[in-house]
Amino acid sequence: MGGPSASDDAVEDPAASSLRFSLDMGTVADQALGDDRADALLTVSAASSARAAAGAGALVLIMDTSLSMTNRGKLDEAKRAVCAAIDTLHEGTRLAVVAGSRPAEVIYPPGGGLVRVTTAVKAAAKFEVIHQIAGGGTAIGSWLACARQLFAEGTAPGTVRHAVLYTDGRNEHETSEQLDRTLAECGDQFVCDARGLGDDWDYKVLLRITQALHGDPKAVVRIADLTDDFTRLMRQAQRVVVGRTRLDLRLDGRFQLDFVRQNRPVEAELTGQSYASDDEVHVPLGSWSPGDWAQYQVSLRYAPESLPVEEEIRAARVWLRAEHGDGTWQECAESRPLVVRRRATPAFRNVRLDLTRVEDLRELNMAMRACADAHEDGDVDRADEELRTAVELATALDDPTRLALLHAMAVSGTDGRLRMRRGLPRGEVQRLGLESTRTGPMPADVVDPPIPSTPRRRRCARGHWTTSHWVNFCEECGEPFARTDSVPGGAAAGGGPVGAP
Repeated sequence: MGGPSASDDAVEDPAASSLRFSLDMGTVADQALGDDRADALLTVSAASSARAAAGAGALVLIMDTSLSMTNRGKLDEAKRAVCAAIDTLHEGTRLAVVAGSRPAEVIYPPGGGLVRVTTAVKAAAKFEVIHQIAGGGTAIGSWLACARQLFAEGTAPGTVRHAVLYTDGRNEHETSEQLDRTLAECGDQFVCDARGLGDDWDYKVLLRITQALHGDPKAVVRIADLTDDFTRLMRQAQRVVVGRTRLDLRLDGRFQLDFVRQNRPVEAELTGQSYASDDEVHVPLGSWSPGDWAQYQVSLRYAPESLPVEEEIRAARVWLRAEHGDGTWQECAESRPLVVRRRATPAFRNVRLDLTRVEDLRELNMAMRACADAHEDGDVDRADEELRTAVELATALDDPTRLALLHAMAVSGTDGRLRMRRGLPRGEVQRLGLESTRTGPMPADVVDPPIPSTPRRRRCARGHWTTSHWVNFCEECGEPFARTDSVPGGAAAGGGPVGAP
């Protein structure tokens, strides 16, 4: 049975059943006289609309059937998980099942392609899954390339394209460069979630895949947990409404894009996925479901002397766009300007609490990964030191989820200091590497309040005043401004607060 042509795949246009997107960004970013980098935090959120409904998308399930899956009953449990995933699928979803070995093979439908799900299709697909046997090696890039071809030949623009894979081993039967080339070809073509099963996989490979393909990485250390995990994953995947979105940035000629990074709820480096066309830089963001949200950091470089002093400059305008069923990209939220102002004082300090927290989170992420890497290398002392660093950072950041994960891997040594538990299963340590990127929601205490329509002035500890809502330290004396001292700018004659000079 061959796959359908793209023209046969009727998809509901995001314009007709769109989510309600919002794109929020801070106001003027004050820069010291000699600064050469401007940073902004953007928050994108998607709320359900009256017409929003998940359409019949396309799904490729990728089973690892390499020889190592014969151990510990892994293949039998994986078969149960994939069959359970198939049972959750909505009728009309386009489906293919790929056996991941070397090379990849489309085991359903016979002859390849994608087929619309019906009760009969589910039964036939599960029959093929149940009769798989393990053999061959692990070459994950070839599995992803197979999924890309299935999506390219069997879906139309605007279709929600989703792949799910698990692997129990290392990607030993292709080079790192081969995987990178495949990920570049697959980028922004579909979303892929990845699961590490058992103890023998490599968290770095899973992170490379899910960051490049906007997916969710997770460790399934207990093999018996795979069925429940896949069932939840399929239900979440079928809530997706909009398959492809992107940030579009039009930069002032004096600015260059330094990097774009997703900070929350999962950290991901997006700069390498960006591309330029029509005087804009495009940054793919992946798919969206009702209730989804994410925070991004955009960093721009500039020559300080190119900016006038004490003048607001629109460094960039940012759009959020979604792919429509006709292949065009249309704006789906009000665009926002990224405005900067170069201040006259060389020693001016503007320490934004939200950006400071982002940097602290990155330090925690790096400490967790360094701990996992040191443990993998057999460097026990360094692993212990990185664990203690990660615990200190997670405590300071009040990050209970990752703090609990770290404490689960720690014991107190004879000197009273924390150290890694000896004899930890390798899969648990690999989980630490994956979970390093899971940053979670933004705490309410660091979310800036809305900028009031009436200008407000703030006073530092030494009595100096400012009208900026982003400056946290006085450029005259360096003392912090207290938000609790803010009062409406029109409360006294002359537009200043009561008691102002």
